[in-house]
Amino acid sequence: MVRLGTGIGWRPEIADDIERLPGIDWVEVVAENVCPGHLPDGLRRLRERGTTVVPHGVSLGLGGAERPDASRLAALAERAEALGSPLVTEHIAFVRAGGPRTASPAAEAGHLLPVPRTRDALDVLCENVRIAQDSLPVPLALENIAALITWPDEELTEGRFLAELVERTGVRLLIDVANLHTNRVNRGEDPAAALDALPTSAIAYVHVAGGIERDGVWHDSHAHPVTRPVLDVLAELCARTAPPGVLLERDDNFPAASELAAELDAIRAVTAKAAEAAPGRLAGAGGLREGSEAPVAAVAAAVAAPAPGAAEGARGRIALAQASLLSSLVAGAPAPEGFDRRRLGVQSRALAAKRADVVGKVAPELPRILGSGYRPAFLDYALDRPMTGGYRRDALAFAEHLLADQRPEDPAARRQLTQWWRERSGPAPVRPGPAARLARAARLALLGR
Repeated sequence: MVRLGTGIGWRPEIADDIERLPGIDWVEVVAENVCPGHLPDGLRRLRERGTTVVPHGVSLGLGGAERPDASRLAALAERAEALGSPLVTEHIAFVRAGGPRTASPAAEAGHLLPVPRTRDALDVLCENVRIAQDSLPVPLALENIAALITWPDEELTEGRFLAELVERTGVRLLIDVANLHTNRVNRGEDPAAALDALPTSAIAYVHVAGGIERDGVWHDSHAHPVTRPVLDVLAELCARTAPPGVLLERDDNFPAASELAAELDAIRAVTAKAAEAAPGRLAGAGGLREGSEAPVAAVAAAVAAPAPGAAEGARGRIALAQASLLSSLVAGAPAPEGFDRRRLGVQSRALAAKRADVVGKVAPELPRILGSGYRPAFLDYALDRPMTGGYRRDALAFAEHLLADQRPEDPAARRQLTQWWRERSGPAPVRPGPAARLARAARLALLGR
């Protein structure tokens, strides 16, 4: 297992601060935000001075019903090789649903959604993980996610689900202690029980992040300071094993460098205290000592893997369940049976808010043109319009929606938005059918094009 040390999530907004922060052993980058041939200067300088860089994917959707997309896997592999990374990471989540398997429109969540902890979901996930492992040039580690909702009729605890995933695939784990805290508040799950069930020798590294509680719901925002309860979960983990690496995540509302340094110092204090309390302890339930070269995959060798394609029936059942849930969250469909409707509403609003935030970053001209009206207009647009083609397509569709409705009301702003849309819409990549051509012609007529 590679020893990483203390790291921080690399973001352009804090790139200069990261270069100056003392004791940064490594950084993690969002894989989809990095172009291998055109690395940002700050990231390039870190690599030149020997800082390890780990790509962290957010779009594979390994917990989804479909097999991993080959092009997405190839892109993740390319980034790992270009960055000289010792491993890559992703999430135990689904991010899209629908399509031919369900005879329903394909839709994207725009964020990570939890998979049901059932045998069906585990079978599908394991097969998807093995496909990903075969396509990647370095080991894969998967992260437990935070959730606002709970699937009905789950069959496994989080700890058991993760343990069986490791046993069957040999995949490594990225344990997010902030997500364990989030699930304690939102789903009543005990972080200690989850940690007790984990094969801690499979842990590749640990995430620590901040959040905020509103109306009894914990939001894993990555935009607030790390709280004491999250550090307490980190201490629980460190009492069981010495993690190879610990990383601070911050995605928005970036504080001064001094505050980042203080949070990193607090993380180091927890890991150091645990090391003093249990010097030389074993690194995990599997009995692998620090620095052991024994691969985690050795555990998996003792477990018979299902034959290829054995999860096909499970894929159909998972596809229907995930499409039903996603339709409820992003398209205004009725709530699936067994879900807490209030929590579904919280999750639906959180997804729309996440879309608004990301579209505002991908297309910063839109908030500038629309001013204070950007966010309410986007949230209204997103109520029953699922994202179907990524955030850039979402930004264009939002602009089309406003212009077709003769908005914004200010003529100057409407002219700016029209110009922005015309410069970016371009020709369609595939020839649309008659109905789509008719609809597009109608929109263009409304736009005066």
